[in-house]
Amino acid sequence: MLSAIVLTHNDGKILSRCLASVTWCDEVIVVDDDSTDETVGVAKKFGVTVFARSLNNDFAAQRNFGLSKAKSDWVLFVDSDEVVSEELAKEINSIVLMPNAKCQMLNGWNLKRKDYFLGTWLAHGETANVKLLRLAKKDAGRWQRPVHEVWSPFAKASGDKKRIGELHYPLFHFPHPNVAQFLEEINRYSSLNAQFLYRKNIGVRWWQIVAYPLAKFFVNYIIRLGFLDGTAGAVVAIMMSMHSFLTRAKVWVLYNKTTRITNS
Repeated sequence: MLSAIVLTHNDGKILSRCLASVTWCDEVIVVDDDSTDETVGVAKKFGVTVFARSLNNDFAAQRNFGLSKAKSDWVLFVDSDEVVSEELAKEINSIVLMPNAKCQMLNGWNLKRKDYFLGTWLAHGETANVKLLRLAKKDAGRWQRPVHEVWSPFAKASGDKKRIGELHYPLFHFPHPNVAQFLEEINRYSSLNAQFLYRKNIGVRWWQIVAYPLAKFFVNYIIRLGFLDGTAGAVVAIMMSMHSFLTRAKVWVLYNKTTRITNS
């Protein structure tokens, strides 16, 4: 009745923690992006279904591929660096296994997420406000956007806001073992995001490259009390502002490059 879908790429060192947390699901599907480490071997030890598929810089397409392979009526999307706690598992089961319950009228559920970074559970800032639609009826929607992808309900499922609920217990998230990897991911995701915005003809003004990151830092570190998370909170606030800066700077560069080619 419930399929868990996990995307992987060279996650051999962390995948066991994730898969162990979803063994209670009726089906677990791993979609692997050409891993060169022990990722696939680790997955097979758990007896899950593994599909090899190149990501091609499109996370939404990768998730939709996993969705197309799911056999259950409900799907749960879990990233390889996330863990479903026992409390959250019980809460999800109470939804999926109660066909006559009021909650069955909903098409999807937002999940909160709790981040662990630099030895600290973050309780403030941007990450403390994250809500992700990760549990949904299989035929209620599809994923969109190649990066920072979002679940988009079909027209028949999107007319009533009450069709999306929110669960109480969060996903546990272990995103970055160190600052170096955090920087690498920010550089990669900002490039993908900039390319997406450029293809959508969404430009930026020069002042936005500076103003948006500064405003984002102020909101996350001061307004959302990120400073209360100590050093980890400061690093996250800086990194997320850097992501904002890099995305807009890269969009600016893409437009200027096109202008130079056109004028040459």
